[in-house]
Amino acid sequence: MQDQPLSFTVHAMPVPDASAPARPSPVAGRWKMLLVLLVCVAPIVASYFTYYVIRPEGRRNFGELIDPQRPLPAISARTLEGQVVPLPSLKGQWLLMTVSGGGCDASCEKNLYFQRQLREALGKEMDRVDRVWLITDDAAVNPALLPALKGATVLRVPADALAQWLQPQPGATLPRHLYLVDPLGNWMMRFPPDMDAATAAKAKRDLDRLLRAAAGWDKEGR
Repeated sequence: MQDQPLSFTVHAMPVPDASAPARPSPVAGRWKMLLVLLVCVAPIVASYFTYYVIRPEGRRNFGELIDPQRPLPAISARTLEGQVVPLPSLKGQWLLMTVSGGGCDASCEKNLYFQRQLREALGKEMDRVDRVWLITDDAAVNPALLPALKGATVLRVPADALAQWLQPQPGATLPRHLYLVDPLGNWMMRFPPDMDAATAAKAKRDLDRLLRAAAGWDKEGR
């Protein structure tokens, strides 16, 4: 057998197939996720920007805007039957709140009345607003009030913890105001103390404006 010289076969390097689909870029994926997120939050940002920033000249709020807004605190409240309810679980609706002791004097009864009237005056939008009565002691609630409280959320809360969140205007006390919490769970408005029929009409205008501004993203029901 004769020795044969070594030979080398030269093979061409593989050429990428131009028709194969390109692998997706991780950076492009992240940009797409960010775009989707912006689309979701845009209606919320726009409605608040319109209400708080782009205000027509001469327009004034009756209620006092809270700046910065204060989120619902992690307070464990109790129903009249003793069931524990975390206060942040109320998020998802506009909350029109009043505060008092369980004894509920004449001023408290008046606030409960205007709270109910304001909600009913909203007509077809009323289901976007919940009435909330926060009771700051263990006093018994007058049974005569219970029929008017049907459909309202009545909770007992620790007075000291509540005072770290809600605050009255200088010279007033917590029970003299109605307070508004938005569906995101932020206390954002305080109505002037000692509401009457004339001031209730002004409060309703504020509520109408807020509900219109939030119509694109806020729907009734949690």
